[in-house]
Amino acid sequence: MGEATVTTREGREAPGAKAPAAGAEPSVTAPDAAPPGPGSPAPASGWRRWRTPRRPRIWFEILLIAISYWTYSLIRNAVPEQKAQALRNADWIWHAEQSVGLAFEKTVNHAVDSVTWLIVGMNYYYATLHFIVTIGVLVWLYRWHPGRYAATRLVLFSTTGIALLGYYLYPLAPPRLMTSEKFIDTVLVHHTWGSMASGNLKNMSNQYAAMPSMHIGWSLWCGLTVFALARAPWARILGLLYPTATLVVIVATANHFWLDAVGGAACLAFGYSLAYVWYGRLPHRLDRQVPAATPALLSGPRPRRI
Repeated sequence: MGEATVTTREGREAPGAKAPAAGAEPSVTAPDAAPPGPGSPAPASGWRRWRTPRRPRIWFEILLIAISYWTYSLIRNAVPEQKAQALRNADWIWHAEQSVGLAFEKTVNHAVDSVTWLIVGMNYYYATLHFIVTIGVLVWLYRWHPGRYAATRLVLFSTTGIALLGYYLYPLAPPRLMTSEKFIDTVLVHHTWGSMASGNLKNMSNQYAAMPSMHIGWSLWCGLTVFALARAPWARILGLLYPTATLVVIVATANHFWLDAVGGAACLAFGYSLAYVWYGRLPHRLDRQVPAATPALLSGPRPRRI
């Protein structure tokens, strides 16, 4: 009898392979796993699939961002406005900064307020770029870094989520609302639309949710993301300058203490830690493009070609 042949996946015949005995089923072995037996790993589960980066869908992302921001605003504004406790906490932070010689907020606030065009510009910066730049970075990730989008979005969402816990546990008045100090509410003084927490819009936002500062949390997320992923040197420089400028703005407009910025950075660190645990790598270490779906990802090890 001549040599038996076995047809491979591609339709080619592999010479030299022994034909199976009559009535017996051909055996197939996996390259990276022993034959199934007691204690053998099961095929990939839904848990593994959830942790695998997938291509984002535009309709889902828009809906998710809209619902998430609405929920965040609802919960943030539903936190009881504990005015007395918030003012006591503000006094404590102010005195703590004075004790270490870093209570510079009032000096910056008064100095910048003396330059009308500068402080008005900062008011609009505070009110608008917080949203515009964050959405812009999300769109950039969606378009140019789809493989890293979900992980980086997870950092942003978890950072914002943990901030809500801070608002509930530590009500804090911004410097401009301190009754014992002479900070300037720059939006109120210059009659600019610069903050949801000042002027005619103050009743639409919780006045005593200053710790942590999500202006810093979000701007630092934007800056680090751009710095890590952008190729153009000027873009990477702008990525570093953006959170730095935001820190100056939140202090100059008397909306935050610098320690609120530290709280925002701590929330961001939590967000990156969660993303690392979930994906096994930091977002910028993931592949730029979404890996193609393979049987190995969907149902475990792929059989060996014979």
